[in-house]
Amino acid sequence: MIPRMPRWQSYVAITTEPIFTPQQCNLIIQAGHKQEPEKAKVGGGEQGQYDTKKRVTTISWIPFDKLPQMYKVIENQLSIVNLNHFMFDTVNITEPAQFTEYPKGGFYDWHMDLNAFGQNGENPIRKISMTCLLSDPSEFKGGELLFSEMRDNKPLPLKQGQAIFFASFLRHKVAPVTKGIRRSLVMWFGGTPFK
Repeated sequence: MIPRMPRWQSYVAITTEPIFTPQQCNLIIQAGHKQEPEKAKVGGGEQGQYDTKKRVTTISWIPFDKLPQMYKVIENQLSIVNLNHFMFDTVNITEPAQFTEYPKGGFYDWHMDLNAFGQNGENPIRKISMTCLLSDPSEFKGGELLFSEMRDNKPLPLKQGQAIFFASFLRHKVAPVTKGIRRSLVMWFGGTPFK
């Protein structure tokens, strides 16, 4: 017999309203642009590889001391979402936020976020991932976030400043951007290994 999750529990949760205003999204974008940009790799840590058949995007990392209020909002939202949807043990912010830009033609093929050691090889197991849309949806086309486990595989549209939290072990992808630039804030939350 396969155990069933409680009816209230889920592995994908979208905030009911944006967690950041358009002005706050612009401040995050500015903070992301002030950090050193890099081409995104596939795979974690130093072993990551550039693979333009799997991923085309530019990223930068926003240090914890640059936008403390942003991190506070996200930490609060993480607590609410974990309590109401995931109920994972010991989940905390363990890695800095990743600012991502998908230009026209940018994408990220199917993958999971299960980097067991975080960005610098020392952090706990990733359990929950978050994507917050920073762009106004009218600024780009394509770039939908898709999950392979969802039967109809329909995109989950987000408003500017709205966030989606999901279990890091879910396979997901960002479809190719066909017009404009899609900007988002990506975070992972870690803890002790699953039991």
